[in-house]
Amino acid sequence: MTDPAVGLCARALMKIGAAPLASFQDGTAEAELAAGLYPGCRDALLAANGWSFATRQAPLARLAAPPPADFAHGFALPDDFLRALSLGTAGRGRGLEYRIQGAALLCDAPAVVLTYIARVAEETFPAFFTQALIARLAAEFCVPLTENSGRADSLNRLAETEFRRARLIDAGQDSQPGFTDFSLIEARFT
Repeated sequence: MTDPAVGLCARALMKIGAAPLASFQDGTAEAELAAGLYPGCRDALLAANGWSFATRQAPLARLAAPPPADFAHGFALPDDFLRALSLGTAGRGRGLEYRIQGAALLCDAPAVVLTYIARVAEETFPAFFTQALIARLAAEFCVPLTENSGRADSLNRLAETEFRRARLIDAGQDSQPGFTDFSLIEARFT
């Protein structure tokens, strides 16, 4: 079975007219470039938005040593962590003040639940994200392989368009928050 990451890179290479690859160890310039650029592009695109398919919640393990200042407790971040969205306690995944410092999350609460963007497997990427990632990869691969900056600019614009489209589609997969406490509405009905 083909590695899904290789398949994504092969599709991006075809977009710029380069030869697709069969593996990251092909020994070709395309394979070397794809192996070097793919992980960073994937992680950057995942972290760039609060994607519903990559959002996870997890209780964090408290570190033995407390932080030296500002917060009472330190917690280890999950191995698949890319970006924090919110922090809360059991039953409510938001509302706590925190700071990410290195590989630790600092907070005053003794037990926390982190809502975060995770590095997820390529097999779980929805089609809209796959298209955005392929467009971003094609833009990244263009200059090193073709030395055509005009074409790279065009591919960068296409990648931004695909990113906006993916964000819009993803945003439609969640109920939209309404006003919960709004004093003007309450005043009108009293």
